[in-house]
Amino acid sequence: MTVAVRFRRHLRRLLLLLASCCLLSLLLSAYFLFTNSSPSMQLGQSPEPACSQPLSMSPYHQLPYPYPPNPPHTHVHTDPVVLVLVESQYSQLGQDIVAILESAHFQFRMEIASGKGDLPPLTEKGRGRYSLIIYENLLKYAHADTWNRQLLHQYCTEYRVGIIGFYRSTENSPPLLKLRGLPLVLRTNQALWDCCVVSSSPLLHLTKPGTDRGALPGEDWTSFSSNHSTYQAVLHARAKEGAGAGSGDNPGPGFSLGLQATVVQDMGLYDGVRRVLFGQGLGYWLHRLILVDAISYLTDRKLTLGLDRHILVDIDDIFVGKEGTRMNAKDVKVLRVMGRQLRSQISNFTFNLGFSGKFYHTGTVEEDEGDDLLLKYVDEFWWFPHMWSHMQPPHESASLLEQMVLNKEFALEHNIPVDMGYAVAPHHSGVYPVHLQLYKAWRRVWNIQVTSTEEYPHLKPARYRKGFIHNNIMVLPRQTCGLFTHTIYYKEYPGGPKELDKSIRGGELFLTVLLNPVIDGKDALVTSGLTVCLSVSLFDPQKGFWCQLLEGGKTKCLGKSKGRKYPPMEPEAHAYLSRYYREHNVELSKLLHRLGQPLPSWLREELQKITFASMNQG
Repeated sequence: MTVAVRFRRHLRRLLLLLASCCLLSLLLSAYFLFTNSSPSMQLGQSPEPACSQPLSMSPYHQLPYPYPPNPPHTHVHTDPVVLVLVESQYSQLGQDIVAILESAHFQFRMEIASGKGDLPPLTEKGRGRYSLIIYENLLKYAHADTWNRQLLHQYCTEYRVGIIGFYRSTENSPPLLKLRGLPLVLRTNQALWDCCVVSSSPLLHLTKPGTDRGALPGEDWTSFSSNHSTYQAVLHARAKEGAGAGSGDNPGPGFSLGLQATVVQDMGLYDGVRRVLFGQGLGYWLHRLILVDAISYLTDRKLTLGLDRHILVDIDDIFVGKEGTRMNAKDVKVLRVMGRQLRSQISNFTFNLGFSGKFYHTGTVEEDEGDDLLLKYVDEFWWFPHMWSHMQPPHESASLLEQMVLNKEFALEHNIPVDMGYAVAPHHSGVYPVHLQLYKAWRRVWNIQVTSTEEYPHLKPARYRKGFIHNNIMVLPRQTCGLFTHTIYYKEYPGGPKELDKSIRGGELFLTVLLNPVIDGKDALVTSGLTVCLSVSLFDPQKGFWCQLLEGGKTKCLGKSKGRKYPPMEPEAHAYLSRYYREHNVELSKLLHRLGQPLPSWLREELQKITFASMNQG
């Protein structure tokens, strides 16, 4: 055998060995790529909702950009205004978005989103007219025609403007939905639980990382998955076993039966546009918090709320109340402990007690002991005066002066401080509209410098309240917590404890603290806390209409004939009545909007019919 033949054999063996090593390397790479993670990125995927861990990123396929890179100009100017594109002016989500913008005092313009994606003028004299664009319906953005989509993309990249979009599943939504123009897949109609805020998200400002344990409201949640690293989860949650679209089946590409991303942020790495996308509306309390943070993040803090809150908690009528409903010694001790606990977390926090001296020692023996204990701990509270007998202005100057002098003498007798410079009129009567004698008497007896009212310029909606100055007395806009003076016990709260919890978890009380940097909050006392009388009626779901609200949370409705079921109305009669009451329904919707009240479902349906009819005629 010649040397040449042996060399060729060794060369073939070497080539075969190298080929085998390459093949083995490919097999091992494929094994670890497709078994340890799916081909697509799992947003925030981990076996447990570990909010403190950084976002897990799987290998992704680099997709081509649909638009050429267009870096933002170095010197661009945009007005601090939000463009809100809604389905209709009566849609609930659209109203929720507007309410948050108004409460935060962010300027905005609301427009009806067209099917083709037509937009109002976006620039004026070289300036961008909007710093942020919000779509109530994400599909209106995704399905915009090519011209409007490119126009919007060019504006967003040149002026560094972000987009917020909401997708809400319906019973007709497909289980999996590919979002046009973006490397993003939506999985709809899911039941989720244990929502987790991802700690590594750069979007977070007011929101703190953590997990909200328990089932999320509804079974119409949408989650997001992508094969591009531009997307990061902000919120993710567990999928309930056996629930939601495709349950029981193998998950599609990019999905896991474990954690699902319900809010995602697009970092702008794919096409230069930053986005934040929500997989449901604002019914869930964390979504409201994340929306405020998303506005701040996408506008580069042009529209933002600070982290500081200045809160004064007034507990009105500390000695006023019927026997059996007033504070006893145990209640006072709890109030004292609660104040100390809050003070340990909130600098200088002190409950502010409003008093009418005439009602001191007018309760039961136990309640009189509570009065005495309050005065024993007088230095652990702040105090402010009402009238001696809780008299409501307006009255003549002599009567007002007499009432104030009697209350001041009571304060001096019991070592209650009289130099706070703050007072509240019973029921806020006489503050606005202004009763001149009240302001003069305040200055003369108490040297009052500050008061507050819920009435200026109107009681509702609360987000429109403002302050003013009269006779050198500053009048603060007063906020409330939405409870009732006669609601003493948690279990007897009108509508049940869940209604109170709703106010705290994303409702009126939650938004009051979130959206108001300075809060003068009213609690009309009795034994356990934040209460205020704002209504004398309550909706009875069994009757189907509003009933008179009595003390103790009970209702008094009309007779058995009310609330009964009637035979269905003829379509012709229904159409006639809809036409007849059309203008009245429009006026009613405007009134409810001014009062900050939600539209009933029947009214929203009627208004949508009007809108569709007008579009068809046009």
